Amino acid sequence: MVKNANLTLTGPDLAALLCSRVCHDIISPVGAINNGLELLDEGGADADAMDLIRTSALNASVRLKFARLAFGASGSVGASIDTGEAEKAARDFAVAEKKTEVTWTGPRAIVAKNRVKLLLNLFLVAYGAIPRGGSIDVSLESPEFDAVFKLTAKGRMLRVPPKFMEILNGNPEEAVDAHSIQPYYTVLLAEEAGMDLEVVATPEEIVFSAKVRSE
Repeated sequence: MVKNANLTLTGPDLAALLCSRVCHDIISPVGAINNGLELLDEGGADADAMDLIRTSALNASVRLKFARLAFGASGSVGASIDTGEAEKAARDFAVAEKKTEVTWTGPRAIVAKNRVKLLLNLFLVAYGAIPRGGSIDVSLESPEFDAVFKLTAKGRMLRVPPKFMEILNGNPEEAVDAHSIQPYYTVLLAEEAGMDLEVVATPEEIVFSAKVRSE
């Protein structure tokens, strides 16, 4: 497979846009925590305020832990990651969001971190395919060797995220920004991990897959 000619962001630009994406993801729950504290200060309903604070704190914590694995270094250069950590991050993310059920099958293994980061970023792409919620079935085959990852998304208003397809096909209509950096990063990780991405969509489901590239 020829390298995607659209993957042209410089290191500083990539880092800046990923930071913007992480900030965007956590600013809402952090803001909600502040709102809950203001309610307490004003003598509002203590139970409601504390429930808002607890829920928002959990959401922020889950998002940060997910981002640490999906976007962060997660160890030194060349480090490997346990797929069990990825599974927990994905499940916790879905539980905090309260709109998508996650099933996970396949062997637990210690694999190259770029593969795990790709898996989690592909999870986010699949999550974006069901904006009203639904289910995502994650399947791992031979993750340490000739890996095959399959993520099957089902739900209402099912649709393939357009930015992901534009970048995957090498024909983006606009420059990459903070909104499209995550699908860009997914395609970049696939290149770095030597894995090919494929999307198969039907009216009932969308299957996102990544498999080790044949030599």
